[in-house]
Amino acid sequence: MISISTAAQQHFVKLLSAQPEGTNIRVFVINPGTPHAECGVSYCPPDSIEEEDLQFPFEGFKALVDAASAPFLEDAEIDFVTDKIGSQLTLKAPNAKMRKVADDAPLIDRVEYLIESEVNPNLAAHGGRVTVLELTDDGIAIVQFGGGCNGCSMVDVTLKEGIEKQLLEAFPDELKGVRDITEHQSGEHSYY
Repeated sequence: MISISTAAQQHFVKLLSAQPEGTNIRVFVINPGTPHAECGVSYCPPDSIEEEDLQFPFEGFKALVDAASAPFLEDAEIDFVTDKIGSQLTLKAPNAKMRKVADDAPLIDRVEYLIESEVNPNLAAHGGRVTVLELTDDGIAIVQFGGGCNGCSMVDVTLKEGIEKQLLEAFPDELKGVRDITEHQSGEHSYY
């Protein structure tokens, strides 16, 4: 479920050595399954362990995950990266905002999952997002842009060179194209 790099494990062991005996780490998601999901790692003293917690043993400590966060932490990765600027703990949880869907789930669910887990995080850097409105019988995904995408002069490039390309690669035998239903007008959230 959760992958913790060797460097991150060593970092946790070092941090935990200064904590009371029996302290482990807790990995969690606040507001799981929503666009506002936030992941975190904290200390977990022995008296904070819940019966329903999932426990993942590592060398020198356990990572605990509450039952509500567990489905949203599937494929999560924790790393400890050191570069010229310094060191940083990173937590990547691609399923935090939307629970991972099965490979045989309906196409609309799989498209929405890809949009939420891969496309929207990139658009969010510009204050934008995209939502799937429907899939037509002839294999066209109809999407609507929002936020910073409103009035953006690059929306056609984002749609054709980014979103459509990514979706057609992911679902080559099921999707034929992607169309935008958004009426793009200049507004307070527009980027030029």
